[in-house]
Amino acid sequence: MNHPFDAFTYRDGVLHAGDVPVTEIADAAGTPTFVYSADAIRSSYRRIERAFAPIGAKLHYAVKASSNINILRLLREQGAGMDVVSGGELERAWLAGTPMEEIVFAGVGKTRAEQKAALDGRWSPLKDAAERLGGRNIEDRGPVGLFNVESESELEVLAEVAAELGVVARVCIRVNPDVDARTHEYTTTGKEENKFGVAVARVPVLFEAFKDNPSIEVTGLHVHIGSPVRETEPFESAVRVLLELIYRLEGAGHVVKVLDLGGGWPMNYSDGESPDIEDFAEVLVPLLETRAKNGLQIVLEPGRSIMANAGVLLTRVHHVKEGRRKRFVICDAGMHTLIRPAFYRAFHFVWPVRVEAGHVPPSAMEDLELPDLHPSDVVGPICETGDFLARERNLPKVQRGDLVAVFSAGAYGMSMSSNYNDHPRCAEVLVDGGRSVLINKRQEQATLLETEVSPREL
Repeated sequence: MNHPFDAFTYRDGVLHAGDVPVTEIADAAGTPTFVYSADAIRSSYRRIERAFAPIGAKLHYAVKASSNINILRLLREQGAGMDVVSGGELERAWLAGTPMEEIVFAGVGKTRAEQKAALDGRWSPLKDAAERLGGRNIEDRGPVGLFNVESESELEVLAEVAAELGVVARVCIRVNPDVDARTHEYTTTGKEENKFGVAVARVPVLFEAFKDNPSIEVTGLHVHIGSPVRETEPFESAVRVLLELIYRLEGAGHVVKVLDLGGGWPMNYSDGESPDIEDFAEVLVPLLETRAKNGLQIVLEPGRSIMANAGVLLTRVHHVKEGRRKRFVICDAGMHTLIRPAFYRAFHFVWPVRVEAGHVPPSAMEDLELPDLHPSDVVGPICETGDFLARERNLPKVQRGDLVAVFSAGAYGMSMSSNYNDHPRCAEVLVDGGRSVLINKRQEQATLLETEVSPREL
């Protein structure tokens, strides 16, 4: 499933998630609420797995895309490992039942405390709360399967921490291949001016420097050039750089067991926007097939490509204001709920949940040619002009109290949401066939104030 309408369809003029009218979800859970399709999550995961099956790729879900523990458990059931970029995501992955050896810990700014928790459960911040949260025996927890290390400084600190704890840290060096992903400047991560990774020329130096370190096993290479990458050529260029680097490392006597290609796989926010995952596999599998058959473990870290079209954001119209040139549809969701439009000027298809027969959208394009549409900005309650979900969209007429759906909101929606203007974070619902489950209750206003009401001396 890689289309906004694969999991969410209009039936008799009402948007459904699976077999559940989303109007029922909004009535029960309130708004704003993120709604996810379990079927879409499973389908997208299996599609990526099939595409890269010829090279035996291991999928590690990028937790940052959508981090609800129930979603992580669903993906674990499919066989996914987890890719985490913080200590908090590490604890979520573990609570979801992921074995530590199937967790890859990436991220450019890992702290000593995070490294300790990733190597030995006795240092977890959940040590005193694990049982209450449903975790296993945390003190028996061993090291993560891999650290994706981003600098020489990080590798030095990790070696010190591992030696202090008496364990061995398995490491991939993240390579900066200086490849342009041709995506938004804020999500390009593989060029030399970006903060991520180690320059190609420096990687053999690190392999050599740490080859005899008893606390570090440098076992492979990692690359992530950005997201979403909508062309196959940047991925191909990055893989060629990495394969050449592996050849050089082997020539110097080093063994490379793992090649982690990261994520960045695209999906369609509107019709025909991105190639299919099979198109990327068609280019990359032939490059990697021989190496994979000879024992090189390929790792992929999909996040957006699994989750984006598996979720919608439901929001209710609170006011409609007629301007001189267009209509403002003012909703209870805004940049605090889904920041992507404001942050990246990202496109999300937006449409009313209930429509007349002539207004059932035939596609998820920005400019639909349907009768009686009105130029509208769909905006939120935040005191910022940049607070919008959609601008200059031709929409059917809506009125106060109507529900609106923001499509392709399953990735980087809830995980990037905030309490700006003291708005509580919204609810999350998972739909599986005809069953809907509240997987995260709406945050209460009092929760925002609890840590502030009793100041104390440091």
